[in-house]
Amino acid sequence: MSKIRFSGVAAIVMTLSGAALAGLLAAAASGQPRTPLGADAERAAEAIDATDLERIVAELSSDRYEGRAPGTRGDELTLRFLEQELERLGFEPGMPDGSWRQSFDLVGITASHPEKWSFARGERRVDLSQGRDFIASSGVQRERAAIDAAEVVFVGYGIVAPEHEWNDFKDADLRGKVLLMLNNDPDWDPELFAGPARLYYGRWTYKYESAARQGAAGAIIVHTTPSAGYPWEVVQSSWTGTQYELPAVGEPRVEIEAWVTEAAARRLVAAAGYDLDALVERARRRDFEPIPLGLTTSIALENELERTSTANVLGVLRGSDPVLADELVIYTAHHDHLGKAADASGDTVFNGARDNASGVAMVLEIGEAFAALPAPPRRSIMLLFAGAEEQGLFGSAHFARHPTVPPGRIAANLNYDSGNIWGATKDITFVGLGKSTLDEVAAQVAEHEGRVVKPDPDVDQGYYYRSDQFNFAKIGVPAFYFRTGTEFIGRPEGWGRARIDEYNENHYHRTSDELTPDWSFDGMVEDARFGFLAGLIVANGDEMPRWCSGDEFEAARRQAIEALR
Repeated sequence: MSKIRFSGVAAIVMTLSGAALAGLLAAAASGQPRTPLGADAERAAEAIDATDLERIVAELSSDRYEGRAPGTRGDELTLRFLEQELERLGFEPGMPDGSWRQSFDLVGITASHPEKWSFARGERRVDLSQGRDFIASSGVQRERAAIDAAEVVFVGYGIVAPEHEWNDFKDADLRGKVLLMLNNDPDWDPELFAGPARLYYGRWTYKYESAARQGAAGAIIVHTTPSAGYPWEVVQSSWTGTQYELPAVGEPRVEIEAWVTEAAARRLVAAAGYDLDALVERARRRDFEPIPLGLTTSIALENELERTSTANVLGVLRGSDPVLADELVIYTAHHDHLGKAADASGDTVFNGARDNASGVAMVLEIGEAFAALPAPPRRSIMLLFAGAEEQGLFGSAHFARHPTVPPGRIAANLNYDSGNIWGATKDITFVGLGKSTLDEVAAQVAEHEGRVVKPDPDVDQGYYYRSDQFNFAKIGVPAFYFRTGTEFIGRPEGWGRARIDEYNENHYHRTSDELTPDWSFDGMVEDARFGFLAGLIVANGDEMPRWCSGDEFEAARRQAIEALR
């Protein structure tokens, strides 16, 4: 993958707003025309209001929906609700067969975990406690996943990236081994990878895939809160209970996918005669080679398998241009959450009010705004509510494999995942700023709305690869991903950052992610209106957005366009 490049326009977008920015963009625009936002657009945007947003969030995050886990009663209630809402808006079913649902199968794996996981080197033995020290999941869709007396090898970051002259494996024979690897990707040098910005190489999904390509029996990721972007409790809640996957199609897999805490990792490598800090330092070099730790381990998970199905829900507002109506601007928000399980508070329902009933509400309200226009835009608008995002972006992955139109006819994706529940902001965060000509669209809307577009302040967390827009980008579709700003109107500097951090620490993927009386919907209204206007510009533009030259997804876009010829 290429580094994230910030164009000259994008670099200035971070700091300018108002007339100066508008003039600059008018001079610098390269391919995305400046489409005026007139009175009709203003009136339609007013259809997005706090009352409807609250109504939708309250409905989907109520206990009646049982946490909206795939394949459950709550999942079916969610699908029906979305169908009813889309019909109310006047959208048409989005599937070619005239249905609202794009159904897909999932394999559910419920693993029976051993209470301890033992590692030995000679007379030395380290026992890790399930939950407190480690979390293990089955990497295979079988009734039993097992590792038998396998050696543990430290493989640094577990990355192979030829474009960065980086290969942590150095052709070592790692078949049947258990690979201990660091989270994230190299982040200490702006000339290496993308510096502090996390690429897909730093995601846990890449780590397990990378280990499987080496023929490893298992992979263990060392968790730290800074490297993951969330505390250990999120690992506990997200990787326990039934884990869902798309059905396997013959791809390489490891038997066991696991996490350990940093403290547990220190104990493991100490038993092998190493210091974790020293190993990490060695891993920061291009000439790093895998280090056999001399530890052996065995573990077995007894799995209960179930096959279930869920669905994406799709609605379309047909465009007005006889040619461009065959192209789509797609808005996405995932409708699922984590379901039911007991936590320390005694609550059993993971309501997912912010994550992601709020995003669903915003996309439905954006649909309300499009329906309020006197005439549809030139391109068609699709609202796509993806299933099984929490388990691995599976709904959007299924759509990307089976799109309703060729990828070359998808103009852009605008994704909403976890809205602003704290109030209006001067700024809006654009995850992916600098990657495509969508920068210019976002800047135009910001100028129109009197706001400022800012890049992701948490580039080290790799948010571009952690929500549904990633699957669209992989098939070449330029994608917006708007997140909460941090400059809250009427609040002191740092107040917004503190609210976001508090949510991530105490409520993200917890049963406490609920609609509470202190929610403010002002920011969600603003951000939904922002996305409506941005999508409207794209839908009416003469040309489709494109990736910046050299971007990691540019080749996929080029291939998608070529496939239409």
